[in-house]
Amino acid sequence: MKLTNYDIIIRPVITEKSMSLMSERKYTFIVHKDANKIQIRNAIEKIFDVEVDRVFTMNYIGKKKRVRFHQGKRSDFKKAIVQLTVNSKSIEFFNSMQ
Repeated sequence: MKLTNYDIIIRPVITEKSMSLMSERKYTFIVHKDANKIQIRNAIEKIFDVEVDRVFTMNYIGKKKRVRFHQGKRSDFKKAIVQLTVNSKSIEFFNSMQ
């Protein structure tokens, strides 16, 4: 299955910790589970027109949850922290949230 750039980047992560990482030029995204670091790097560079220095990825396994007699499971997901180069411009999407 061929993933497009917009299939790879699912959504940004907007938390207090991810906002504090922006001062270090690091931006956090939820990405497709099958995407590798090279695909994530290329997708971020094409979508936001920036230069990526490093990509850190983390796989999360969804927790089991129970409400009374019904059991379920949260979705598994993959998170990527993208560090931009010093010469790169910042991602404008996140600038409006600071």
